[in-house]
Amino acid sequence: MAYKKFTASSEKMAPDPVYHSKLVTKFINCFMYDGKKSVAQRMFYDAMEQIAKKMKDAPPLEVFEKALENVKPLIEVRSKRVGGANYQVPMQVNKKRQLSLAIRWLREAVRGGKGSPTADRLAGELLAAYKGEGAAMQTRENVHRMAEANKAFAHFAW
Repeated sequence: MAYKKFTASSEKMAPDPVYHSKLVTKFINCFMYDGKKSVAQRMFYDAMEQIAKKMKDAPPLEVFEKALENVKPLIEVRSKRVGGANYQVPMQVNKKRQLSLAIRWLREAVRGGKGSPTADRLAGELLAAYKGEGAAMQTRENVHRMAEANKAFAHFAW
């Protein structure tokens, strides 16, 4: 009998009503603030409409998925204590953590910007990430740069 890893959150999560995607549902749930899911959904779908207007050649769901894929980190540094000293050890990131970090960095980039409506900032950040630019991509590059700088400590990986 094949072993299937049980994850409670993914089993219960229903796909979103517009795009029928569990990834969109996960993003909306992570983007939600103070339990206001309808507000988060409205902001996300407004951002997707803006993306559809700006990007005539690519469907908005494809832009969203590519943006998330671009922001996902491949490697990160983790602190490890060896002989009384702490080292920043570069390690590969598993798929689930890649997704959660990408969503978190996008969310923080959107919430960090001020002055315009959140849906506008979300659309802008998703388009920037789609093109390999923006604050979330900068965070990813910083993490990769830190891992590259500390690769001398890779032999401490556990």
